[in-house]
Amino acid sequence: MTVKYGKFELPSKIKVDEASRKKNFCRFIAEPFERGFGHTVGNALRRILLTSMEAPAIISVRIEGVPHEYTAIEGIVEDMTHIILNLKSALLRKLPIEEEHISREPRVISKIIDVTGDMLDKEGGQYIVTLQDLLGDSDFDVVNPDQPVFTVTKPMMKKVDLKIGIGRGYVPSERHVMKEKVIDEILLDSAFSPVRLVNYFVENTRVGQDTDFDRLILEVTTDGRLSPEEALGFAVQIAITHFEVFLLLKAHEITFDQGAVELSTDRDSILQKLVLKINEIELSVRSTNCLAGANIETIGELVVMPESEMLKFRNFGKKSLSEIKAKLEELGLSLGMDLSRIGITRDNVKEVLTQFLAERAAKEGV
Repeated sequence: MTVKYGKFELPSKIKVDEASRKKNFCRFIAEPFERGFGHTVGNALRRILLTSMEAPAIISVRIEGVPHEYTAIEGIVEDMTHIILNLKSALLRKLPIEEEHISREPRVISKIIDVTGDMLDKEGGQYIVTLQDLLGDSDFDVVNPDQPVFTVTKPMMKKVDLKIGIGRGYVPSERHVMKEKVIDEILLDSAFSPVRLVNYFVENTRVGQDTDFDRLILEVTTDGRLSPEEALGFAVQIAITHFEVFLLLKAHEITFDQGAVELSTDRDSILQKLVLKINEIELSVRSTNCLAGANIETIGELVVMPESEMLKFRNFGKKSLSEIKAKLEELGLSLGMDLSRIGITRDNVKEVLTQFLAERAAKEGV
């Protein structure tokens, strides 16, 4: 048996705020949601992003001739405790692709650090060993290759073994499970999570004449091991996976009534947007005055105008054009739209919108 539910407003796409995008930061905007669903979705995604993303991290280190973490090393400025702190700052990237059949077991990366007298002389008596020196030839991409690990002050040759695992969250050293721990191997606290900060905000947005729907704004900052887009995409899939198990309790199928306003391609839905007055979309005074001077009163009259013709209006510049295009994009519209499929052309747009308003008023009993 199939049960029919009322319509839920849902976003048709996710907008990326390009103006605010930075190297490891991105702002995502999704609208419209039914009232309350902005917080429901935003909070769930925020918690998953902060706790469930996976990335590689160093879980142990072994340096030849170093028995434990509380020791100094001859010929190296930093003691072992300081070196461990530097290794904890390593940012490694490696996505374990299923098709490559790569094991998720920890991997050991071994490197012989051979510092000669000539190398010391060239660097003024101190040679800084970086993550690039230790992991540059490995299968892992090092996000911060110039991160110093230790400083050598005399010629030496030492073998350094780093064990790298993939996990999630923050795992203290005592919780690492090592199947084959070797002598002198020092375990590290590991910060696997590549997501540093997640904020979300919920604002009101418009659907037709109603303004009490939710706009969800999600801000994601990572450390470079994952991009914000990758992190959000993974979080959504994790959420879906956890919800799927509850389908086992499904007693009936449900379908959703599309209502009077169905999809962005539905005629009534588009007309609901096209009949909006220019002053209802909160443009700047300059842009509003320019459109009024061109005798454009509704969104419908605006969207049938090509961009090139808009620039011919008096006192209308590229800044106003960018503002209008952004507002139209929020409504799922654009300049120069071909509305012939719903019977609208530049010649009859005013008549069609007037007729639609009259029909809507008649239905509402006005």
